[in-house]
Amino acid sequence: MKKVLIISLSALLLPACADKNQFEQAVLEQMEKEVDIKDYKIAPEYMTKCVVEKSSLNMPGVFAFDPKRMMAYRNYTKMLNIAKSADPKKTLDELRTDFGSPKELAEAHTNYTESLMECYTAVISESEQALKDKK
Repeated sequence: MKKVLIISLSALLLPACADKNQFEQAVLEQMEKEVDIKDYKIAPEYMTKCVVEKSSLNMPGVFAFDPKRMMAYRNYTKMLNIAKSADPKKTLDELRTDFGSPKELAEAHTNYTESLMECYTAVISESEQALKDKK
């Protein structure tokens, strides 16, 4: 009985981890393109971790492996990769459907953008404090 439970849980957790990892990878790609990241000499990986954590707080689903959260990770990844799409207009239409409505897509984009701005604020404040502490 325990083996069946462990196998069942593993089958659920692996796709969830993959969805989150794909989202993290999409965010990392965005961070590597950000000029401000380079200007402020912020590690893209550090910023990625922050943005993923902050944006995940406002995603649907109660916990990381909730099916709604897994779907949110997939949708956010698709949203961030829209520029890579062969047909961005079609992908945008799909995203509106995937998120449930154009309003929910806009809210997801706002969540990502606000998370990014909060992370910039936090990381820059940390670096300024570190400079003050050195003096």
